[in-house]
Amino acid sequence: MRDKIREIEKSAVEEITLAVDADALEKARVKYLGRKGLVTELFKNMSGVSPADRAEIGKLINALKETVSKALDEKTPVLSGGSDSGAQKTDITLPGIIREIGRLHPISKTIEEICGVFISLGFKVVEGPEIENEHYNFEALNIPLEHPSRDAFDTFYLNDKWLLRSHTSPVQARFMETNKPPFAIIIPGKVYRPDATDASHSFMFHQIEGLVVSDNIRFSDLKGALTLFARQMFGENTRMRFRPSFFPFTEPSAEVDISCILCSGDAAQRAPHKCSLCGGKGWIEILGAGMVNPKVFRNVGYNPEKVTGFAFGMGVERIAILKYGITDIRMFFENDIRFLRQF
Repeated sequence: MRDKIREIEKSAVEEITLAVDADALEKARVKYLGRKGLVTELFKNMSGVSPADRAEIGKLINALKETVSKALDEKTPVLSGGSDSGAQKTDITLPGIIREIGRLHPISKTIEEICGVFISLGFKVVEGPEIENEHYNFEALNIPLEHPSRDAFDTFYLNDKWLLRSHTSPVQARFMETNKPPFAIIIPGKVYRPDATDASHSFMFHQIEGLVVSDNIRFSDLKGALTLFARQMFGENTRMRFRPSFFPFTEPSAEVDISCILCSGDAAQRAPHKCSLCGGKGWIEILGAGMVNPKVFRNVGYNPEKVTGFAFGMGVERIAILKYGITDIRMFFENDIRFLRQF
């Protein structure tokens, strides 16, 4: 009986392994595990086994049944669909299903890259609410109701006092109210302004602002941080210049330009009409910056006689457009997969 069990196990495993389709596999199942199958016959013949050997033989037959069942279970998925009754066999040489691989949106990618540069300088990423009140969006930043500069930061109102923030600067005021210097923070986020949508404007866009406050911060510190940022983002040969400007929350204030990343500023000396990016000027504006206005410090409870600081802000879309050569800001928000696949 033991030899017969071993022979049946060997032949069963061999037949199941060599089965080429579902019909052959089914025939093997019936042959060994069917009502009149070889394994079933072994159970029926147990009455002829001596009582001393019956327990052992019973275990061997059960083990045989498990082995055959396992072999059938492993072979079935391989041959699924492989029947002569109409289903086609699985062709493992056919190409597999190509799955789309996700990737970062160019805006998210640019935000991470910008923040990464400043994190390497010791900055901490801070975020705040997109729905703000007038105090943090305007008054705390030295933009009183009657000031003409308030028009430039106009936004969408939800009611008389609450609005969609027009810049990420309110987070600076909120942070300073609950934290003491020294600190260096970087603030990414969405902002909203009622601009007419065209190739260079959107009613919703992204900003990143930075703020550094300590007891001896100088304009040269601002210049050093922004110079390193520009070279990290646009190349080691990038040059930078500061032009006097006005922002209510900084004094002195400056517009910051970099040398044209397309012509390197050479078009201004050679042939101005040949550079499509800078228009022959040789410079491209990328952000605004300045030393924090003492009035802003007073509004958040700081003593401007004891602390100084610098702040800067940039549009993420502006940086991404320059970095990747994009011609229309609307491409960022249309979700055209042909555009997004390029990044």
